[in-house]
Amino acid sequence: MCARVRVGVLAAVVALLVPAIASAKVRIHIDLGSQRMHVTSASGSYSWPVSTARRGYRTPRGVFAARGLQRMHYSSKYDNSPMPHSIFFSGGYAIHGTYATGSLGRPVSHGCVRLSPGHAAMLYDMVRREGARISIGGGR
Repeated sequence: MCARVRVGVLAAVVALLVPAIASAKVRIHIDLGSQRMHVTSASGSYSWPVSTARRGYRTPRGVFAARGLQRMHYSSKYDNSPMPHSIFFSGGYAIHGTYATGSLGRPVSHGCVRLSPGHAAMLYDMVRREGARISIGGGR
Protein backbone atom coordinates (compact mmCIF):
# COMPACT_ATOMS: atom_id res chain seq x y z
CA MET A 1 0.00 0.00 0.00
CA CYS A 2 2.77 2.43 0.95
CA ALA A 3 4.54 1.92 -2.41
CA ARG A 4 1.30 2.66 -4.29
CA VAL A 5 0.84 5.88 -2.34
CA ARG A 6 4.42 6.94 -3.12
CA VAL A 7 3.94 6.18 -6.83
CA GLY A 8 0.67 8.12 -6.80
CA VAL A 9 2.31 11.10 -5.12
CA LEU A 10 5.22 10.98 -7.58
CA ALA A 11 2.80 10.87 -10.53
CA ALA A 12 0.93 13.88 -9.13
CA VAL A 13 4.16 15.86 -8.71
CA VAL A 14 5.29 15.00 -12.26
CA ALA A 15 1.86 15.97 -13.62
CA LEU A 16 2.21 19.37 -11.96
CA LEU A 17 5.82 20.02 -13.00
CA VAL A 18 5.79 18.81 -16.62
CA PRO A 19 3.35 21.50 -17.84
CA ALA A 20 5.26 24.15 -15.87
CA ILE A 21 8.53 23.12 -17.52
CA ALA A 22 6.99 22.78 -20.99
CA SER A 23 5.26 26.18 -20.92
CA ALA A 24 8.22 28.09 -19.45
CA LYS A 25 9.64 30.70 -21.78
CA VAL A 26 13.02 31.21 -20.10
CA ARG A 27 15.53 28.44 -20.79
CA ILE A 28 18.40 28.21 -18.33
CA HIS A 29 21.29 25.79 -18.83
CA ILE A 30 24.02 25.48 -16.22
CA ASP A 31 27.21 23.78 -17.41
CA LEU A 32 29.05 22.34 -14.42
CA GLY A 33 32.25 21.86 -16.42
CA SER A 34 32.62 25.43 -17.68
CA GLN A 35 30.91 27.02 -14.64
CA ARG A 36 28.69 29.05 -16.97
CA MET A 37 24.97 29.69 -17.23
CA HIS A 38 23.37 30.12 -20.64
CA VAL A 39 19.99 31.86 -20.68
CA THR A 40 17.58 32.23 -23.59
CA SER A 41 14.43 34.31 -23.22
CA ALA A 42 12.21 36.72 -25.13
CA SER A 43 14.57 39.53 -24.09
CA GLY A 44 17.69 37.87 -25.53
CA SER A 45 20.45 35.35 -24.92
CA TYR A 46 23.02 35.60 -22.14
CA SER A 47 26.06 33.70 -20.91
CA TRP A 48 27.23 34.36 -17.35
CA PRO A 49 29.87 32.90 -15.02
CA VAL A 50 28.49 30.96 -12.05
CA SER A 51 29.77 29.04 -9.06
CA THR A 52 28.34 25.61 -8.32
CA ALA A 53 29.19 22.95 -5.70
CA ARG A 54 32.73 22.60 -4.47
CA ARG A 55 34.35 19.24 -3.72
CA GLY A 56 32.37 17.34 -1.09
CA TYR A 57 29.04 18.96 -2.06
CA ARG A 58 26.77 18.54 -5.07
CA THR A 59 24.65 20.64 -7.36
CA PRO A 60 21.66 18.56 -8.52
CA ARG A 61 21.78 17.47 -12.17
CA GLY A 62 18.70 17.20 -14.34
CA VAL A 63 15.81 19.28 -15.63
CA PHE A 64 13.80 21.39 -13.21
CA ALA A 65 11.08 24.02 -13.01
CA ALA A 66 11.37 27.12 -10.85
CA ARG A 67 9.54 26.03 -7.68
CA GLY A 68 9.68 29.24 -5.69
CA LEU A 69 11.08 32.74 -5.85
CA GLN A 70 12.21 34.99 -3.01
CA ARG A 71 13.59 38.45 -3.62
CA MET A 72 15.75 38.11 -0.48
CA HIS A 73 16.27 34.81 1.30
CA TYR A 74 18.59 34.09 4.21
CA SER A 75 20.02 30.59 4.53
CA SER A 76 18.82 28.76 7.61
CA LYS A 77 21.55 26.16 7.02
CA TYR A 78 24.61 28.36 6.42
CA ASP A 79 24.87 31.12 9.04
CA ASN A 80 21.97 33.22 7.77
CA SER A 81 23.93 33.93 4.56
CA PRO A 82 22.13 36.31 2.19
CA MET A 83 20.77 34.75 -1.01
CA PRO A 84 19.42 37.68 -3.05
CA HIS A 85 17.03 36.96 -5.92
CA SER A 86 16.64 33.26 -5.10
CA ILE A 87 15.06 30.93 -7.65
CA PHE A 88 14.49 27.58 -5.91
CA PHE A 89 14.50 24.55 -8.19
CA SER A 90 15.06 21.43 -6.05
CA GLY A 91 14.46 21.27 -2.30
CA GLY A 92 16.70 23.90 -0.70
CA TYR A 93 18.82 24.36 -3.84
CA ALA A 94 18.53 27.71 -5.60
CA ILE A 95 20.03 29.95 -8.23
CA HIS A 96 20.83 33.19 -6.38
CA GLY A 97 23.05 36.23 -6.25
CA THR A 98 26.32 36.34 -4.33
CA TYR A 99 28.44 39.20 -3.09
CA ALA A 100 31.56 36.98 -3.44
CA THR A 101 31.85 37.81 -7.13
CA GLY A 102 35.60 37.12 -7.20
CA SER A 103 34.89 33.39 -6.97
CA LEU A 104 32.47 33.23 -9.91
CA GLY A 105 33.66 30.80 -12.56
CA ARG A 106 34.93 28.33 -9.94
CA PRO A 107 33.07 25.61 -7.98
CA VAL A 108 32.90 27.01 -4.42
CA SER A 109 29.27 26.71 -3.24
CA HIS A 110 27.49 24.25 -0.98
CA GLY A 111 25.38 23.20 -4.00
CA CYS A 112 23.44 26.28 -5.01
CA VAL A 113 24.18 28.09 -8.26
CA ARG A 114 25.67 31.52 -7.53
CA LEU A 115 25.51 34.51 -9.90
CA SER A 116 26.58 38.13 -9.69
CA PRO A 117 23.91 40.28 -7.98
CA GLY A 118 23.07 42.13 -11.21
CA HIS A 119 22.67 38.97 -13.26
CA ALA A 120 20.64 37.33 -10.47
CA ALA A 121 18.24 40.30 -10.38
CA MET A 122 17.85 40.25 -14.16
CA LEU A 123 17.24 36.47 -14.22
CA TYR A 124 14.81 36.68 -11.27
CA ASP A 125 12.67 39.24 -13.12
CA MET A 126 12.65 37.13 -16.31
CA VAL A 127 11.65 33.97 -14.43
CA ARG A 128 8.99 35.82 -12.40
CA ARG A 129 7.35 37.00 -15.63
CA GLU A 130 7.85 33.97 -17.89
CA GLY A 131 8.65 30.85 -15.84
CA ALA A 132 11.79 28.79 -16.39
CA ARG A 133 13.07 25.45 -17.57
CA ILE A 134 16.35 24.83 -15.74
CA SER A 135 18.77 22.17 -16.97
CA ILE A 136 21.98 21.32 -15.14
CA GLY A 137 24.68 19.05 -16.51
CA GLY A 138 28.11 18.90 -18.06
CA GLY A 139 31.54 17.79 -16.96
CA ARG A 140 33.06 17.44 -13.48
